[in-house]
Amino acid sequence: MLKEFLIVGLGSFFGGGVRYLVSRLMALLLPSAGFAGTLTVNIVGCFALGLLSAMPWCSSALNQSTRLLLVTGFCGGFTTFSTFMGEGVAMVRDGSPFSMVLYLLGSLAAGAVALVAGNYLAKCFQ
Repeated sequence: MLKEFLIVGLGSFFGGGVRYLVSRLMALLLPSAGFAGTLTVNIVGCFALGLLSAMPWCSSALNQSTRLLLVTGFCGGFTTFSTFMGEGVAMVRDGSPFSMVLYLLGSLAAGAVALVAGNYLAKCFQ
């Protein structure tokens, strides 16, 4: 159990670090869109999760450590739903409820499509 915990923690460490870098990059590219980093991370994270969770080598019992590292650890550390929801609530608090609705629904729809696309792409490797 300690080994698995450390594997997930290592993946989360790198996932969280990459999330930070992507968010900073988006802030530089789109400084007026404060939510662009989280939106990008959520969509890319959903795609990565869909791709990795459907890969044949991830579903093998022999590679449970790899699955824990990449799917549970990295993707879990990379995507943060609580930040996503917090930014939506902040939009309402800042007087932009329509923007919040577009942001939340757009993120959910694009994330679902990205996850399915990742799953579909993974089928090509089987």
